[in-house]
Amino acid sequence: MKTEWRIFLIIAGFLFGATILYGAWTHGESGGVEWVGTVALLLSFLLCSMCGGFFWFVSRRIDLRPEDRPDAEIADGAGEVGFFSPGSYWPFGLALAAAIAALGMVFWQFWLIGAGLLAVVFAACGLLFEYYSGTRRTAEH
Repeated sequence: MKTEWRIFLIIAGFLFGATILYGAWTHGESGGVEWVGTVALLLSFLLCSMCGGFFWFVSRRIDLRPEDRPDAEIADGAGEVGFFSPGSYWPFGLALAAAIAALGMVFWQFWLIGAGLLAVVFAACGLLFEYYSGTRRTAEH
């Protein structure tokens, strides 16, 4: 995690400098700040800062991973990475639902936006609970 937070915070520093430079440059060229680009750069800076801060926060609370240790061997990183669904249709449904919501935004049709967002929630829940098969526990065993 040490590498990740450093990368994000370096990019955030660059974006902050670019925001100041862009705002000053557009003010010098046209007499006024070009707000769309300035705000976009500022929001990009904030997003990278948020990600870098999260990774920094997490890296302080977990043990060093093999990627973060200079004396680590390749075999130290071996093992199970996680479970990945071999054939799920929920990502396709989620993308289709997001496309419907985006299409509603393009044509500014509130009913289509609502239907798309409802479908996004449904598809996200389907993707999240696809392999959930918990058994109900009661007070009586």
